[in-house]
Amino acid sequence: MLTIPGTATYIDFSLFLLRMVVAMVFGTSGVNHLKSPTERAASIGMTVPFTIFIGITELAGAIGLVVGLLTQWVASGLILIMFGAIYKKVVEWKTGFWGERSMGWHYEVLFVSMLLVIVTTGGGRLRLMH
Repeated sequence: MLTIPGTATYIDFSLFLLRMVVAMVFGTSGVNHLKSPTERAASIGMTVPFTIFIGITELAGAIGLVVGLLTQWVASGLILIMFGAIYKKVVEWKTGFWGERSMGWHYEVLFVSMLLVIVTTGGGRLRLMH
């Protein structure tokens, strides 16, 4: 395999950066769920209590990814949330992969892929728990 020399030096930093980007997205989503749970629940077709649960879970997951606390477990839990979102879009809303106005489930697949990297690598050595 032809690799770029010296890039392995930055693996842990790259995984840390991946965790930060994923955490920003889930943290923002969690806050949005908790800010206006009634409106958010209506927009995603869920109950208010479940929307609050998802918001708390996403926010807690984001915090876990930032500090590197139980990263593999956090990433696994967030994958389950993404599977739920994919199910909602494919089965209930009948949305295609790209969807209308880019509202398909390609976004969730990207996050499942990123979260799988975190699950399989542990998120790198720049974390609280090893």
